[in-house]
Amino acid sequence: MSASPLLLAHSLASGYGRVQILWEVGFGVGAGRSVILLGPNGAGKTTLLKTLLGLLPLWQGRLLWAGEDITHWPTPARVRAGMAFMSEIGVFPSLPIRENLAIGAQFLEPKARRERLAELEAAFPDLASRPHALAASLSGGQRKMLGLAKVLAGRPRLVVLDEPSAGLSPLLVGQVIALLRRFRNEGAAFLIAEQNVAFLELADDVAVLEGGRLRFFGPPAQFGEEEALRRAYFGLT
Repeated sequence: MSASPLLLAHSLASGYGRVQILWEVGFGVGAGRSVILLGPNGAGKTTLLKTLLGLLPLWQGRLLWAGEDITHWPTPARVRAGMAFMSEIGVFPSLPIRENLAIGAQFLEPKARRERLAELEAAFPDLASRPHALAASLSGGQRKMLGLAKVLAGRPRLVVLDEPSAGLSPLLVGQVIALLRRFRNEGAAFLIAEQNVAFLELADDVAVLEGGRLRFFGPPAQFGEEEALRRAYFGLT
């Protein structure tokens, strides 16, 4: 991880209602780096991502963005600062493809927006061929691709993805990984919550969440040397 992380979490605690899900979670995402967040269902991955985006209240801890304390920032301010989040749904089903992309690029200047949408149309030709089709009419794989295009549309500094492999065939998972590898070359940082260890090929750092606690954070090579972690997570697909 870089010496000055883009995003730095200190001892985060959060949950729903009175039920605590996260306990003392601390880690960082360096600028231009990719962190793969592994953990089984119920580990707290989605809760953590929503807390980072301000979609859930932070019960305890601090959150820094490029050195600035954003603990109490509302979600829109975090998005304007350069965070972008793709949930498992990731799109607005009732809106056409082009409007979904336009929403993702809404904070860009008009000229930059047009250029970005043209880049995305070239990278996602299946979507470009039917710009007026409703997102609801797309297959599961196509919706996932639209969600990826939408979250990348605004040229975010940090792309946060919640299980982008969910519901996809191994072939489509490979396509998603290839697209992410292509766009990470633009310099954005990625935080990707997954159960599918195929995404480790994108990792600069690996985080393992279990029972709402961070069990490991470090480089992929070190993760591979941890026998207990290998047994627990390398069998997940």
